[in-house]
Amino acid sequence: MRIIHISDTHSKHHQLSDLPDADMIIHSGDLSWTGTGLEIVDFVDWFGSLDYQYKIFIAGNHDFCMDRKKPETIQRFLPANCFYLYNSGISIEGLKFWGIPLFISDEIGSFPPLIMAQIPANTDILVTHQPPYGILDRAKGTTYGCPHLLDAVLKISPRCHLFGHIHDAYGVDKLPETTFANSAVLNEDYHLSNKPFVFEI
Repeated sequence: MRIIHISDTHSKHHQLSDLPDADMIIHSGDLSWTGTGLEIVDFVDWFGSLDYQYKIFIAGNHDFCMDRKKPETIQRFLPANCFYLYNSGISIEGLKFWGIPLFISDEIGSFPPLIMAQIPANTDILVTHQPPYGILDRAKGTTYGCPHLLDAVLKISPRCHLFGHIHDAYGVDKLPETTFANSAVLNEDYHLSNKPFVFEI
């Protein structure tokens, strides 16, 4: 399966052009700028119209209006091939996906261990908004990743861990069993400057 990954579009999704061909697109949060319902509806309309067989997204800390909304509440507004994950997962063509958002009401900098414990051991692709500690998570000399998330990833060893949040840390890193991607398409000045990453799974 060919997967395109983007993150941190902050309501500039309409500016994305010439997106690569793929079977699936994944967005790992910060869909909006101020987190209003109108921004989210606009994103969902755009995301749902994209010509990919499957679409997955999670929320980020800017997406205020989605905070504590049950995934089924969001899901009923989505096309049949589009999936919103909120500490939840889905299996598509034999691949197991798990998504974890990040909201302001969460403890910034650390996911509760209870949430980490919910990640299935057989997860193939983990989608989070926040990076794991020490991997594509540094901005201006500060590390913003989550140590609990790092522990979970090292224990589970998913094939891919996809995230964003720290615009300065855009890039790809690899460990023997896991490929990490911070696909924040906006730079630290919130200008569209980074390309999506594409993976073959």
